Amino acid sequence: MKNRIRVFQIAFTYIGTIVGAGFATGREVLQFFTQFGYWAVLTILLSTVLFIWLGTKIMTISRRIGAKSYEDLNKHLFGERLGGWISLFMLVILIGVNSVMLAGAGSVFMENLNMHYQTGLILTMVGTFFILRKGIQSIMFMNSIVVPMMLILSLLIISQTMNMPGADRFVTLTTEHSLPFVWLAPFLYTAFNLVMAMPVLVPLGSHTESFRSIRWGGVLGGTGVGFMLMSAHFAMSAQMPGVAQFEIPMGSIAYQLGWFVQTVYIILIFMEIFSTFVADVYGIALQVQQRTSLSPQTITIGIMLICYFFSQFGFSSLLSVLYPLFGALCLFWALRLTIFGTSPTRR
Repeated sequence: MKNRIRVFQIAFTYIGTIVGAGFATGREVLQFFTQFGYWAVLTILLSTVLFIWLGTKIMTISRRIGAKSYEDLNKHLFGERLGGWISLFMLVILIGVNSVMLAGAGSVFMENLNMHYQTGLILTMVGTFFILRKGIQSIMFMNSIVVPMMLILSLLIISQTMNMPGADRFVTLTTEHSLPFVWLAPFLYTAFNLVMAMPVLVPLGSHTESFRSIRWGGVLGGTGVGFMLMSAHFAMSAQMPGVAQFEIPMGSIAYQLGWFVQTVYIILIFMEIFSTFVADVYGIALQVQQRTSLSPQTITIGIMLICYFFSQFGFSSLLSVLYPLFGALCLFWALRLTIFGTSPTRR
């Protein structure tokens, strides 16, 4: 029973880390999948397989080598010197990602709660500071509550979309993009999100005793990510191209399902953004602690202040520019993991 609970904790934490600001709001799904029309069904399936395979590999290797942070994993894959430089590079990426997460929180407060953009940023930062004092257990606890609710709401949105006139557009929607660009998108998306999830997946794997639990947690987590990708694509395809104009397209879809569903979805969007922000700041702090003598509280505050500065540029502009660029730069890391990552001894 303990191992089964651990499997679901791993799966929910994996899903919750991937389902961040760009995913939960719909912008990320729209940019990497839905805009490519009916091809998105196949590219989402490809991403799902990659999430299951490579996400599980990150955790199993981390468990085998006893990695304390993602820098330890990088040094194992690339060597001491190159691994150190790659970790510094990923630090920049993760700070950019967290800036997007923070900007997403501000957009939720501004667009859906009629509150000031800065209010969302400040509340997210304050909440993160206090939660991180309890470590990775608090991250797993948050995701064990939020992710099941998100999965249930995804089922509700699917059932409602099936009754709409454009429900079949996910298999009929066309695109003007070239096929090479279409098939590059899932690799960019997966590579970027795996790097984004590394700060949590590495300590999650290293703190799990059973390789079997890690393996099944990775399978369920990757499958859950694929399901939520497909459900978001299904719902947005039915309302293309109009839905693309919104900062939070999934929020506009939830609005059409009634005030209750909209309220619950907006709360969940913020909670997903919040949980991912907390998880990434936690992982970054672990890596910085290995390089400095600063206290964890000082490091956490410093990271959040940097993210606060960059979040002033807005959510959709950061997402459209940074995500594809970061995804391309992360392809090299994902390829290295695929080729040189070794499987641990089973038990």
